[in-house]
Amino acid sequence: MRMKKTLAVCVTALLAMLALSACGSDGDNKQAAAGPATADIRVWLNGTDTPQEARDWLKMTFEDQNPGSTLTIEEQQWEGLVERLTTALTSESETPDVVEVGNTQAPTFTSAGAFSDLTSQLPALGGDDLLQGFVDGATTDGKTYAVPYYAGSKYVFYRKDLFEKAGLSVPTTMDEFVQTAIALKQANPSPASFSGFWLPGQDWRNGVTFVWNAGGDLAVDSGGQWQGALSTPESIAGLTTVQQLSEQASGAPKDGNEADPQTPFCNNEIGMMSAPGWVTGLIQDPDTGCPDMMKKVGVFAMPGSDGAPAPMLLGGSDIAISAKSPNQDLAQKAVALMLSDDYQTILAQNGLTPAKSSLTDLLGHDEFAQATIAAASNAKLTPAAPGWATVEGARILEDLFVDIAKGGDVTALAKAADERMNQELG
Repeated sequence: MRMKKTLAVCVTALLAMLALSACGSDGDNKQAAAGPATADIRVWLNGTDTPQEARDWLKMTFEDQNPGSTLTIEEQQWEGLVERLTTALTSESETPDVVEVGNTQAPTFTSAGAFSDLTSQLPALGGDDLLQGFVDGATTDGKTYAVPYYAGSKYVFYRKDLFEKAGLSVPTTMDEFVQTAIALKQANPSPASFSGFWLPGQDWRNGVTFVWNAGGDLAVDSGGQWQGALSTPESIAGLTTVQQLSEQASGAPKDGNEADPQTPFCNNEIGMMSAPGWVTGLIQDPDTGCPDMMKKVGVFAMPGSDGAPAPMLLGGSDIAISAKSPNQDLAQKAVALMLSDDYQTILAQNGLTPAKSSLTDLLGHDEFAQATIAAASNAKLTPAAPGWATVEGARILEDLFVDIAKGGDVTALAKAADERMNQELG
């Protein structure tokens, strides 16, 4: 716990350095800001979400359009990304030119001056067609410093054969969903790791759905000051549902994370799981998944208490240009290619919700596409608080949800989490 707190303090201090260095760059001349005519552009992409086809297209197209320049993609892991970005973005010699950042992490970096101002380029990049929630989350004092890259609307994958065997039907309300998850677990006592609803202990990104559905929230803006809101009666009700699912419906590790969901799914350990659409590709992959299982898979948008789709966390990524990059013009050209219809089409065809609303139809018209669209209809974002990335960096929510999964006192744990969040948000 102390190490995590120290890490968060380091992140805060480094972000302060970013803000100070950004203030000192105003006098740079326009020629220096534009950068050289040719360069090697470094692009940080996170995890394996961006398909190889898109990576190959980006590199080939950029280098064809910019003779003498090269584009190098450097894959980063999501774990520890905030700390790596914070360190790299403070140094002109070490910084990547273009970075992918989680949409929940963007507000901290935009408010610190880590990214270049993209406001004047918004019309050319897509304008009103861009996912507005992502644009808003990367906007500070009327200026936009990052643009949407893709979104990952979550919906529920379920085993149709296990539903049929247990005499269950697709739930239409949140209460029905919870009872269905418990019934699936009871109907499949072996293996012990079987989950009626897969909910690893650290998985707050799915857990927050139950908080929002009950009328609670992670944090709220109170008179210009962001404060944790997990200890409100509404949030406690949602967290209590999380604990019920963890204890009665999930066989996932109480301290595990939500990475690689296709592994337990393909091992016949999951009856239902909430995951982004691109997980379909992982299941279908002959090397990492179980393509034959797909004939048994159905999907639906998780229902809320009122029968409409429950409020799910709209995950995804932004892309931004490092304010320290010496190659601003070339970096802008790379970003423009990543927002182009050709590139975004590749993402959509691989199950990622494109950055432009007009391209949503590219997701298709099957049940998977319809579930994506339905889930996105009531999706929400994490709080647009400048310090939210430090909250995530300190792993406050992971700690909370693990302790809840292990049977801790929900009210006391939520109050302690709010106190920790207030220190980071203050």
